[in-house]
Amino acid sequence: MNEKHMGSDFDDFLREERLLNSAETTAVKRVIAFQIAREMKRRNLTKTAMAMQMKTSRAGLERLLNPDNRSVTLLTLERAAAVLGKKLRIEFA
Repeated sequence: MNEKHMGSDFDDFLREERLLNSAETTAVKRVIAFQIAREMKRRNLTKTAMAMQMKTSRAGLERLLNPDNRSVTLLTLERAAAVLGKKLRIEFA
């Protein structure tokens, strides 16, 4: 067993392996995709209807809902929020 990481937490391990930023970015994208999908379901919005209201393609919406696709623009997020009656809030922490 590698004792280098004994007693450290997982964030420390990821930081030492230079993986923390990537892991956090992936986690944030997964949460956003989940929140959008959940709100679409709550409002009984199909993917086709959501894409149409966002003025994007169905493929564009699929990219937004894909938790592994991290290349989402702020404009796309703003459009999704507007369709869902929400506001997009981004902050540095």
